[in-house]
Amino acid sequence: MLYLPEEKRKFFKAPFGTLYPDISNVLPLIKGVPVYSVGDVVTYRLTEHGVVPDIAVIDGHTMRSPCDRSPLINAHRISVTNPAGTLSDELLEGLRDALEHTPALVCVEGEEDLAVIPLVMIAPEGAIILYGQPGEGLVLRIVDPPAKQKAREMFSCFEDRS
Repeated sequence: MLYLPEEKRKFFKAPFGTLYPDISNVLPLIKGVPVYSVGDVVTYRLTEHGVVPDIAVIDGHTMRSPCDRSPLINAHRISVTNPAGTLSDELLEGLRDALEHTPALVCVEGEEDLAVIPLVMIAPEGAIILYGQPGEGLVLRIVDPPAKQKAREMFSCFEDRS
């Protein structure tokens, strides 16, 4: 299991992509490309607009409170455990499995927030990853070589606690 030390968490607060105030701002940008979502509200909003993400990663919570808007997606379901502040081996394997069996819904017992980092690392170039930025909107990250490099740099902040 990989753990993000407290002193490095500040590097993960800034949006890892372009911040948009609302889902309606990104809908025109995601047509015809693989779309991956991290977070219950973002995934729910996409499905409200008829977009089923190729991969959705949810944990049943929003800002650490139970989410009453969990998305209903008919997809390959993968259940994993991932404690807060970590990237578990189970989560990493679940994301790889999801990539091979789209559409997929990765249901996380624990916290899914940090899944964006390994998802950028394994996603094909040209894919779009969307995730919520609490109190601000949602972040759109196009997977390209600079995104993959930044994800690898962020991933290197984690420590192995196996």
